[in-house]
Amino acid sequence: MSESPRTAKIDELRKIRERLIGDESRIRRQHERGKLTARERIDLLLDPGSFVELDPFVEHRFTSFGMDKRKHMGDGVVTGYGTIDGRPVLVYSQDFMFMGGSMGEMHARKISRVLRLAAENGMPVVGFYDSGGARIQEGVAALMGLGDIFRGNVACSGVVPQIAVVAGPTAGGAAYSPALMDFTFMVRGISYMFITGPRVVREITGEEISFEGLGGADVHSTISGVATVAVES
Repeated sequence: MSESPRTAKIDELRKIRERLIGDESRIRRQHERGKLTARERIDLLLDPGSFVELDPFVEHRFTSFGMDKRKHMGDGVVTGYGTIDGRPVLVYSQDFMFMGGSMGEMHARKISRVLRLAAENGMPVVGFYDSGGARIQEGVAALMGLGDIFRGNVACSGVVPQIAVVAGPTAGGAAYSPALMDFTFMVRGISYMFITGPRVVREITGEEISFEGLGGADVHSTISGVATVAVES
């Protein structure tokens, strides 16, 4: 007896889902940087087997600047919900392995949806940041998406706890959101957070400064006040 079209489609989606993890070479490079992958971070945070992923098959819709050849399901961020010690929580985790975790239109929409669900359901939200900022190939659409995220942060403020874990470079448009959240954790030697990097600072002001000195964990936890806690791992 042949399988039904519905069963065949489900099997096809399951096979596609198995490819969402990413290839071994990219995972290895992420580990060599001293970082976990987006999915590994979620797995460590949540109770085993509790994670339910949202929008796993989303891809961007842009074709200019060679973007039609640069697609990956999930569009650089893993989103969903699960439990921590049995308590429900929403979560998103940026995937640096796809275009440096850059935030495009669909990437931002996925995060905005998580923030909206958090406010509507009274659930805490945890975001792992590992991003080079706005995806410039998508232009204004990417910037609009960032604005929606910031609006979501503000809507959640005072309503549900928002926890940011800066687990890698967080630059440009990606740096605003953690600063709007309630608790921000940074990892020494791995995470950096700034609007623009040392190279631009040098070109504009002539000042020589390191990544750590400009936006490292100790700078933000002792001087700027943006980070709540600086940790070693």
